[in-house]
Amino acid sequence: MSKPLQAADRSDWGTLLDAYRTLPGVADELFDSAGRVRPVWQPFLRDLAALDADALDHALARGDQYLRDAGVFFRQYGPTDSTERDWPLSHLPMLIEAGEWQNIATALMQRADVLEAAMADFYGPNRLVADGVVPARLLASNPEWLRPMVGIEPRHGHYLHFIAFDIGRGPDGKWWVLGDRTQAPSGAGFALETRMATSRSFSSLMSSTNVMRLAGFFRRFRDTLLGMRNGDGSRVAILTPGPLNDTYFEHSYIARYLGLMLVQGADLAVKDNRLMVRTVGGLQPISVLWRRLDAEWTDPLELNESSRLGTPGMIGALRSGSFTMVNALGSGALEARALMAFMPRMSEHLTGQPLAMPNIATWWCGGAGECDYVKANLERMTIDSAMSTRLPFDHGPNVVIAGKKPDGTPVDPAWIDAQGPLLAGQEIVSLSTAPALVDGKLEARPMSLRVFVARSGSGWVVMPGGFARIGHSAESADISMQRGGAVSDVWVVSDDAGPADTLLETGGGTAKRTLDATLPSTAADNLFWLGRYVERTDFKLRLLRAYHIRLAETGDGDYPLAVMLSEYLEFLGADVAATIPDNVLDDMRAALRSSGQIRDRFSTDAWNALVDLSRTTEMFATRIQPGDDAARAFSVLLRKIAGFAGLVHENMYRFTGWRFLGIGRALERAGLMMNFLRVFTDADAPEGALDLAIEVGDSIMTHRRRYAAGTSRDTVIDLLLLDDMNPRSVLNQLVSIDDHASYLPVTVEEVRMTPFQRKVLEIKTALTTAAPGEVSPDKLEQLSGDTATLSGLLADTYLR
Repeated sequence: MSKPLQAADRSDWGTLLDAYRTLPGVADELFDSAGRVRPVWQPFLRDLAALDADALDHALARGDQYLRDAGVFFRQYGPTDSTERDWPLSHLPMLIEAGEWQNIATALMQRADVLEAAMADFYGPNRLVADGVVPARLLASNPEWLRPMVGIEPRHGHYLHFIAFDIGRGPDGKWWVLGDRTQAPSGAGFALETRMATSRSFSSLMSSTNVMRLAGFFRRFRDTLLGMRNGDGSRVAILTPGPLNDTYFEHSYIARYLGLMLVQGADLAVKDNRLMVRTVGGLQPISVLWRRLDAEWTDPLELNESSRLGTPGMIGALRSGSFTMVNALGSGALEARALMAFMPRMSEHLTGQPLAMPNIATWWCGGAGECDYVKANLERMTIDSAMSTRLPFDHGPNVVIAGKKPDGTPVDPAWIDAQGPLLAGQEIVSLSTAPALVDGKLEARPMSLRVFVARSGSGWVVMPGGFARIGHSAESADISMQRGGAVSDVWVVSDDAGPADTLLETGGGTAKRTLDATLPSTAADNLFWLGRYVERTDFKLRLLRAYHIRLAETGDGDYPLAVMLSEYLEFLGADVAATIPDNVLDDMRAALRSSGQIRDRFSTDAWNALVDLSRTTEMFATRIQPGDDAARAFSVLLRKIAGFAGLVHENMYRFTGWRFLGIGRALERAGLMMNFLRVFTDADAPEGALDLAIEVGDSIMTHRRRYAAGTSRDTVIDLLLLDDMNPRSVLNQLVSIDDHASYLPVTVEEVRMTPFQRKVLEIKTALTTAAPGEVSPDKLEQLSGDTATLSGLLADTYLR
């Protein structure tokens, strides 16, 4: 337990530390070994203690609100499914003095050099095995040691470019490495967002604490990636497994933050041993690929043949030296738990120096002496698969802890003998504790740090911060997010304010406008379908509102117009027996899925507007009653859709992606309106059908102003089909599609118009030259069919 504070100390901290208790034999980040508050924490705690309860609550709420507005989440996996969960922010930052951080950074840069040299050896001369430093069996049995990569030298000479280290402070106050992350390290984007959230909570405290900024780290790494490009206009891209991955939000956030292209395996192709991205303008070269996908899934030709996430021929392109992979395929071999047992010897052998920061004590059970040692010290061991990449505190389903299986029964030493080389033992970790804010007071919780190291033109650079994993209780050493752990920002505190570093270089010079980023075909496809799904939802909501208005007026849905409207809704898949039909909810969910695929190209405001629309729709589905209540609810939803459309129209840059989004909305609106007019302007339609058409087309006031006579088939056709100034008319949509299409690339030489553009012009001309009286039901059906072909023509030209 910590030593009692002096009275003067208590007056400085108020009641903040009343509940704070350190643990015997465990280091603490807030208190030093003498029981005093560490100097780096003192100014921050004084300012924090000065906040009253209301001010503190508002400060924490600002951080939470920022994360909700930014849409930050992580995917939590259950036994049968996964769910998106709010980012588990531990509001109190972890403070480290700059001098101590520099020691950490120096040690980790040395370890990065050892890992780089080990990669070069494992996939080159293999002297570590030949000289007996690393057992041949350990390397050969490692599923992440990829034989197809042997002999392939990186184009720019380096295997590793971005590494994460998990570190913890031991009982003696020194830092240990708990795990190396070299495969596809995650968390840098989350570190940025955690910093943003914490700065919203404690902006004044942060500015007075001289916290080192993170932007310079990302700028240097981005510039390094851009500097590795070929001189052929090729691009840098980030390869993601897609939205179902637990760190997809981070992939899209980093891509947006750094201005890099985000691609999935299906976006890429290999042609003439060159890595290309499929874009709406044709195949374009990629010369630097930042991989966020585990190696085995990258190339189904030479690695995992069942992969649907990778790109056939990628390893062949690497052999040709046509592009750089960040990090090199096969780097996951460095993450194996058992390899940590050999890291001290590897460092001496490869660099001639001992490790500046030791890793947690590890024994590979493939050696007789090591196996006997593990069996003799079971009470001090965590035993897991030799190839496991889990951290010591992330207790998997088959991990043996202190000689006990997960069900609490003692482990049989004979089992360890039988498994031998398949197992590795590690000393049980006693992580240091750090303060967490609980109900207005500080409590000590176990903690580890994730630190990021990136390669720059002048060598390794360490992010001045990162994030800390914080345990959910003082008793539990399991600090993984999947089991209730939280994440806090890491503040590296210097003696002076330091430079106001940003992602952009400062200085003079003429501003240069960069070219619009090439749009991958799958991104264009998702934008196109996002527009269609949103418009589909809008149209069904308008029909449902019209139905429930009439239900409210008559209290009965059995009269002809109401029956016709309900049957038409059923034709569209919307059953009016449910106040909000499942089909409408499905359209909203499909819109969210499409937008989720393009988070790197979608503004936060537009995303939040869409999420708000979806949540409100889901909420209304269980609360509203038929009739007037439902009609009012549908009006609310239509206003929210209009808000989303307004954000897209007013704020979204008019790049190629905006064109596909606009084409999707216009095409869906044109098709739905033509089908609707074909039915509701039919001679056999019941009384009131024409007025209903004007209402659904949101054109009641315009109709009254434009036509002295009452509603007729000709006035409805004129206003909703042929009027190019009515934003709800079909012709207006064709004009919009034609305008958008004129900005799309034409990839075939000497072709002035694509088949899609020609068909759009053909339909637009037919509508422009038609008179209302000439538009028969058969003509409407023909125009409707012609419009339906546009989607396939667009896909054939740009999306396939």
